[in-house]
Amino acid sequence: MRAGPKGAVTSLPLDFTGWPDDRAARRERFVREYLITPKGAGAGRPFDLRRFQQEIVRGAFAPRIRTALVTARSAPAHERVIRTLRAWNIRIDEALFLGGLDKGEFLRAFGADIFFDDQRTHVESASKHVATGHVPHGIANE
Repeated sequence: MRAGPKGAVTSLPLDFTGWPDDRAARRERFVREYLITPKGAGAGRPFDLRRFQQEIVRGAFAPRIRTALVTARSAPAHERVIRTLRAWNIRIDEALFLGGLDKGEFLRAFGADIFFDDQRTHVESASKHVATGHVPHGIANE
């Protein structure tokens, strides 16, 4: 292929209106409706997921617990937090650095289900909005 400007994309955007809310079901439907077998037996026909492949898709996209780190820290301390989590091979879904904002109000708006903290002030603030647990470790608890 030569360098330079290419032609405009002429395909229509995908429309997922009316598709299932379940992530695994959406993925299976996408495979069924949009993927074709590239070559070999059945080439050019819709791709057919076997039962074990469907189980893999369902497992990979099953609902799970989402973990968020909510901290009063802000820049530049956020870099140390992220590097430490990576070094310890700890996976979280979201990291939220509030820069001193009230955690309780934030957790209410965020829709958290449970919250743990080592500082009683944050636990008391959050307990008005979400189930909380105090972790009695760290400098603030000596």
